[in-house]
Formats: sequence, structure tokens, C-alpha cells
Amino acid sequence: MRFGKRAAALACGVGFGAAGVGVAGTAEATAGPTSAASAVAAVAWQPCPQYSDDVLAALGYRPEDYASFRALWARTDCGTVSVPLDYRDPAGQHITIALTRLKAQDTAHRRGIMFMNPGGPGGSGYLMPAQLLLQNPADAGLNQDYDLIGFDPRGIGYSTSYDCPRDGSGPNAAVTADGAPGSGPLTQADVQEYYDRNTAGNAACSASNPTFLRQITTSNAARDLDSIRGALHERKASYFGASWGTQLGAVYRSLFPATIDRMWLDSVVSPHAYELAYRFAGTARASEDDFHQFAAWLAARNSTYGFGDTAAKVEATVLAMRQQADASPWKFSDLDATLDGSFIGFLAGGPNLVWDQAAPILLSLTTAVNGGPAPEPVKQVISGPRTPPPPPPAGTPADFNQTANVAYLCNEDTSDQSFQALWDGYQRTLAANPVTGEYSGLRPTCAGWTLPPQPITLRWSPGSLQMSGHLHESVTPYPWVKQMQATIGGTVFTVQDYIHGSAPFVPECAQHIVTYFETGRPDNGTCPGLQPEPAPAGGATASAATAHAAADAARQAVEPLVFHPAGRKHSL
Repeated sequence: MRFGKRAAALACGVGFGAAGVGVAGTAEATAGPTSAASAVAAVAWQPCPQYSDDVLAALGYRPEDYASFRALWARTDCGTVSVPLDYRDPAGQHITIALTRLKAQDTAHRRGIMFMNPGGPGGSGYLMPAQLLLQNPADAGLNQDYDLIGFDPRGIGYSTSYDCPRDGSGPNAAVTADGAPGSGPLTQADVQEYYDRNTAGNAACSASNPTFLRQITTSNAARDLDSIRGALHERKASYFGASWGTQLGAVYRSLFPATIDRMWLDSVVSPHAYELAYRFAGTARASEDDFHQFAAWLAARNSTYGFGDTAAKVEATVLAMRQQADASPWKFSDLDATLDGSFIGFLAGGPNLVWDQAAPILLSLTTAVNGGPAPEPVKQVISGPRTPPPPPPAGTPADFNQTANVAYLCNEDTSDQSFQALWDGYQRTLAANPVTGEYSGLRPTCAGWTLPPQPITLRWSPGSLQMSGHLHESVTPYPWVKQMQATIGGTVFTVQDYIHGSAPFVPECAQHIVTYFETGRPDNGTCPGLQPEPAPAGGATASAATAHAAADAARQAVEPLVFHPAGRKHSL
């Protein structure tokens, strides 16, 4: 998850040149040099880029935050390190990795450096120290004893990067392809068409600069971190990462266990993250599980919504709505969109923060007249046609790289890339998840990627490791944190919410993170996470009001309920 409303495309790494030597086989996380730091000499420090108000607005900051950002930015150092493109050839071609350093406030008790990564893959972490502290003041404790190190992983942002052609033949070509998809269940021909487009796009992208692209792997990003650590002359480094950042942290710990001080991983990916088919099946199952929770919530409010007084009755009612929507999609006179069963699945599988918005929409559909005007609650969540966003202001840093997203995923994916495997998996998802599977089941594929996979192998080590899983989230389902614990060690902390990567945004949860980094003591406790809250009472104390404001800021990290009618058909 990315911090702020720019997050959605980055969650869990789901996106949604000259010839060189291929890297075949398994890139084990225990392989490689004892330390990558010997490949670099020092950080090349340089003035930090300065951002106008227009740029800060484009980055998602509110005007009242500009001064606070600039105060933090004034304390920030910026630089680059030179690292080998291929760590097996340290004397060969080098690339640069961009980093920032927000120095510790308490220099007398400074413990060391803490790397920070927000997820992706493909997301920039260059501004993350400042972003994190601004999104939740409770996180300021992280900067007391630690220099916070933001960085752009290789292939992203200010680091050496590459963009595949944007002519409709690049990665995830089907996502950007023109054409209005039909409504109702996807047919095998529908899926074949978009599979073929995606295959052609991946093939063109991976063949356009294989020397560079084959080196965009989590293992190499971890080696880059060790190079930065050495360039900063630090014996050890701590680490905080979320979403794909947990995969990077797990690989970093597996490669260089002796150099890790303390590490917290939030919203943890599965140790089978290199197998995308496994990941997508797990997230689809978690979405259906969230619907079961929503059904129980609706049953408790049957007097308001009337879907049934038990969860089982609600589930049957909503399933019937989904089936009817596929058989006879809604076409409203004042809405330029056709809504089929995937719309019902979209509403049913959302997190609890949007249930009080999704429920009235479902209720309005029970009396909606096909061909008549759309119910107002429906119109409020339907997006218009997807149009390219306006160009960002000059000087805006790139916060996401689509080519890197695909390269990190596909360079490690060992899933069966055949069309039949995709189609069969989709059918299994629909059968196992009858309400939400139609919306969540068809996911990106690496079919057509020409570079051989380099899957990772994680290793257990005894060093300090704290992980947090979110009990009901669907992006990185809670069972994955337990799987990761069994694979690499550590202690599991439970966040009792539905929201991916929310732990650092909620004051109570953030305090657990700060305390862990201060003391190193393992924490197997819980925190509520991000939950629906009533408005604070008129007599709220200052501290309670501050906590409520922080929770409101955290909610800005959650995308509002917005449905893109063509999104499912363009999800390959």
C-alpha cells in the first residue's frame, strides 16, 4: 500500500535494450556475496529537489500540510549510490539508487538507520519518511532514535529506471486497450482476447531491454539495501515495510541476516509470493470471506435493509441479486454504464469502512427499474469513462513505475502461464467464491514475459522480527503472516481490521510499532486498526480529538467506493 490516496494500484504488487545473459533457475535468498556493500564506496550527496505548491498538491498533500512537509524536507539529506546492475559482475555496468535520510532527532541516543518501503512493487519510497510522519504524528517516535532512510528501488523514480513503450503493446496492454466490453459473465472468448493482448504486451516489453529488466528482482533490490548500508558506514540496519515491502524485507533478512537490527513488516505477503496464481486465489477467497462478514452485519440490521435476519438468508439474497444482474444487466436512462453481477460482487466484498455506503446501494437496486433512471446511491459510485489524467506539474517525482511493477512480478513468477491455466483458475474461483469471485477472480498474468523466472527462497533466522497481519483484509490475507512466520521466524501482531497496511496510520497501532523499534521487545498483542467510528462527542478531550483527527487522516489512505464499469473486463 502506498501512503495516501495514491495507494490503490500498488497494493500487494497487483497491477495491476541490448541482449544480455539470462538468469535461469532459482535466485535463492541465501545465495550471493556475504555483503553487497563492498560494491560501493560512498553516498554521492546532493541538494534535495525542491517541490512547488502545485507539485505538493499533485502528490496528495493538503495546503495546510505544505509548511510541515517543507520543515521535514529541510532536515532531509538526498543522495545516490552506485550499484552493479548484475551483482555477479560487480565490475560491469552500474546503476544508481536514490535515497533520502531524515536524521534522528535525538542524536545522543541515535540507534542507527531504518530503511522504509511502502509497497508495490513499483512504488517510490523516496518521500516515505516525510509522508509517514505527516500522515500520523504518532509515527514521529520512529525518528527520535533512527535516521529514516527512504529510497527508490531499482527501476523506480529517481533511481535508474526504464519505461516500456506506451503504444498499447507495453505491460498489461489489455488494461489500456480501447474497446467497450460487453456485460454479463466473461466468456472464454472474452478472456482469450484480453489474454492475447496481455501476452503480446508482455513479450514486447520484456524484449525491449532485457539486459536491464532481467535484473529487476526482489533479491537485487535487497542487495541494493545492503550496498546503501555499507555506503552509510552502518554495521546494521533496521527496516519497516508494508505490502510488497514485506517481501523485500523478508528477502533482505534472508540474504543478510547478520546485518539486520530490528524489522517490522505490515500486511505480510505469502512466502509463496513468487507464485502469482497462489496469491490471486488467496485474495479472491479473502474477498468472499469479507462478504460473509458483511452479510452478518446486514442481518443485524434487517429492519433497515431487509435482506434477511440471518447471515445465511442475506447471502442467499445477495447471490440471487448477482445472478439476476448477470442474466439481465441494469441499463439506466441517465447512466452511461451497464451494471452486471460484477457490480454486486464489488459492493459485497468491500471492507467494513464502506458497508454503510454499500448497503443503501444494494437496497436501492432491489426497487430499481431497468431502463429507468438510476438510483441516486448508484450514481454516486459509478465513475465516468476512463480518461488519461492531466500531466503532472513540472518537477513532480514519479511515484510509481508500471514497467518495474511487471518486471518484479514476472521475473519471479513460476505460475503456469498458459491460457488454459488462467481460464481453469478463473472457473475455480467463480465456483469457490460465488458472490465476489466474478469481480475479483480474473487477475493479471505474466504470460508472454520472455525472461526466465528467478524465484526466491526464504530462510529462517533468529534475529529480531515483528510482523503484523490484518485479520480481515483481502489484499494480503491474514493466514499469510502465519505462513511467513513459519518460514522466516519472528512474532505476529494482529490488527483487527480490514484495511491493507493501516498499522502505521492508527495511533494505537503505531505506538506498538514505535515501542518495538525503541525496545526490540517482541509483541504478540493486538490493536483495533482502522474501524468505522462515530463522530467524537462534544466533550472530547484534546488527546481524544487528536486521535480522532489522526484516524481521519488514516482514512484518506482508503480509496472511496468507486466502481469502474469496464474495470473487470480490462483486468488482465
